Amino acid sequence: MVFGCHIAALFNRKVKLMVRGQRQTWKTLRKKVREGDSYVWFHAASLGEFEQGRPLMEKLRRLHPEKKILLTFFSPSGYEVRKNYEGADIVCYLPLDTPCNARRFVKRAHISEAYLIKYEFWRNYINVLHRRGIPCYSVSAIFRPDQIFFRPYGRSYARVLKNLTHLYVQNETSRELLAKIGVTAVSVVGDTRFDRVIDIRRAARPLPLVERFAGCWKVVVAGSSWQPDEDILIDYFNNHPNLKLVLAPHVVSEEHLRQIEQKLRRPAVRYSAANSKSVAEVDCLIIDCYGLLSSIYRYATVAYVGGGFGVGIHNVPEAAVYGVPVIIGPHNGKFREARDLIACGGCHEIKSPADFPPLMDRFLADKDFLANAGKAAGNYITSNSGATDQIIS
Repeated sequence: MVFGCHIAALFNRKVKLMVRGQRQTWKTLRKKVREGDSYVWFHAASLGEFEQGRPLMEKLRRLHPEKKILLTFFSPSGYEVRKNYEGADIVCYLPLDTPCNARRFVKRAHISEAYLIKYEFWRNYINVLHRRGIPCYSVSAIFRPDQIFFRPYGRSYARVLKNLTHLYVQNETSRELLAKIGVTAVSVVGDTRFDRVIDIRRAARPLPLVERFAGCWKVVVAGSSWQPDEDILIDYFNNHPNLKLVLAPHVVSEEHLRQIEQKLRRPAVRYSAANSKSVAEVDCLIIDCYGLLSSIYRYATVAYVGGGFGVGIHNVPEAAVYGVPVIIGPHNGKFREARDLIACGGCHEIKSPADFPPLMDRFLADKDFLANAGKAAGNYITSNSGATDQIIS
């Protein structure tokens, strides 16, 4: 594994950042960890898992300001965005999961307890923590029958789960699957992601330019869109002059932004170039920066969350928390919250581009249909909150 990562680093910038960052971890720990200190360790693979762990870190900080927090990432897409996160005392990469690295890391970082978020089950780290009697918890975990733990050839790997102090899982299905392999230190508490999106909604900052753009219009806010999503949205938008569009693409590059602009047949402006006059004169607002989307969803009549025609959908609760109906593509089977929202009517799945126009037509024409879908979305988020308090207690 170590050799493979170093070879991949020669050809892949992301892997190169990760390998370089992991080497820097040892220097960071030597510099910042002092004798007598101990750390509560949170580990997130990437940015999405960080958002799930963030409510726990911030609640712990409020209740126990004397505790020090160590936050680690595996992926550069998490570390590079959150390396200056003020809620942790130390932020660094997690070295690769080897027996030597695990022993060295746990000893050097003075770990007092550990929280591994969602899918993070590193065998050597968990085993070292278990042997040293250090509590180690899995939070916001979710399990499916096709995972290696539940396969005949994966039972030896499943034993690592028994070395966790406790698993806080998202649903009853996960608890039942774990029980079948003898893992019983399990509580069903839900997903801390819901607590996080509620926190984001409460802290959402006003965006005067977006508010002026939206005005009294019906607005589709498309978040984390990819090219297949944009083709669907722009084709409909071009032919419906009674509708405005806020487009926040997942990839914000000059090349991609120009491709979007070439497809539009109605006036548009990029957020970075907009002012109060220009946003009132255009029909499409292109968000060409990061960090605004979670606040922008509040201006939506209907939200579209991208990725469902490719890599898999992005953050559906981030939109649903505002009580607006959400539309997603078909690649959503691994996302429990999306499936639940579809079941309660707060989210609607389109299986092909042809499904989008009639669904949007109905949302725009049927006030009750629109209102009921939005209410279902908001109620689902609220009713599933509270996992953070249960875990902390």
